[in-house]
Amino acid sequence: MNRIKRIFVWLCRLPYSCGFGIQSPTDYAFVREVVNEHGAYYAYQQFAAFKEDSLHQKLGKLYFRLANWRQPSEMLLDEYKPYWEAGCRNIQWKSSLDNMELVRMKLKGDDKERIPYNKVNNRTVLVIEDIYRDWDFWHQVEKDPRTGVTFDLYYCGIVFFDLTRHKKNYKVNF
Repeated sequence: MNRIKRIFVWLCRLPYSCGFGIQSPTDYAFVREVVNEHGAYYAYQQFAAFKEDSLHQKLGKLYFRLANWRQPSEMLLDEYKPYWEAGCRNIQWKSSLDNMELVRMKLKGDDKERIPYNKVNNRTVLVIEDIYRDWDFWHQVEKDPRTGVTFDLYYCGIVFFDLTRHKKNYKVNF
């Protein structure tokens, strides 16, 4: 049933594939070269050995590409550690961060983590997993004046906090 749902979501988002409708060259490059890059990366063979469901591995590869693109110096320790480390070998793992460069958070029921707006800056990239579980929260994040460009990938959302760029939300077929 889960596979059928993924196919349905993919088909519904077909008009948003390959960066269609994205006018900004920076955002288009991000979607084409990071989010929807289908080339064979150097670490993909080691990921094949992981025994995980297909969605976990798909998100893990996205996180690998994000780490490879952003090259953060420190991150919070989480379950996708092998993917983050494969993308950036110089990551230092911390239990709390003062300077957030690349952060992943997961929406959890009623006690969702809230975005630590006091610790973000214009270089921060935030990935919010499971946005389809709480569309209201995701729409609040999109409309918040402290956020800039956002990408709705259905399974996760990516938020940039660079306010020098034009605020826009993009749906992307991921």
